[in-house]
Amino acid sequence: MHLYGMLDSPFVRRVAISMKFLGLSYQHTKWSVFRDAAEFGAINPLLKAPTFVADDGTVLVESAMILEYLEKLAPPEKSLMPADLPQLLKSQRFLGVALIACEKIIQLMLETRMRPEEARSEMFEQRFLQQVSSAFSALEADLPGTDDWLVADRPMQADITVAVTWDFGQIVFPDLLTKASYPKLAVFSAKAEALPEFLSTSPFEG
Repeated sequence: MHLYGMLDSPFVRRVAISMKFLGLSYQHTKWSVFRDAAEFGAINPLLKAPTFVADDGTVLVESAMILEYLEKLAPPEKSLMPADLPQLLKSQRFLGVALIACEKIIQLMLETRMRPEEARSEMFEQRFLQQVSSAFSALEADLPGTDDWLVADRPMQADITVAVTWDFGQIVFPDLLTKASYPKLAVFSAKAEALPEFLSTSPFEG
């Protein structure tokens, strides 16, 4: 199995961390869809990260689809998704909000940093800013005590994705997403980032 994409992408990073928790061996090539576009495009012409190549050569894109497949490969006791329905509902809530936060951070970054100033839309910028703030406020409000994991007695997919999302936000917009504004998220994320699976997939590597 082979994973392609940079770890500064929250979508790539959550797949990489999940594979470690699931106990699945894989190769990882840290290609950028911009800097390594030619090489990346030869594997996946869609130029989408993460890109995952299964052992039979099948190419998967979108982190949710990749993770769904990986869950089937891992032993049940390693699963990162709760079997209990109330826990699953809680997990899906965290996952949905965190993934929207990631998407909106990227959209806000593109609007404010990549688009020429004369082409920027103040309406879109304010909308994305509101959505990012609302998503992180929702995560902060839903977090249990900082000593607890989100849905079980061990890290699950919800924990991985929320922690990765917070870290991504800190990298891209540290002045917007301050630890003072979201103290529970900051403490929770620091606890997750201290785990070996997170330490070995630093977004600053490569």
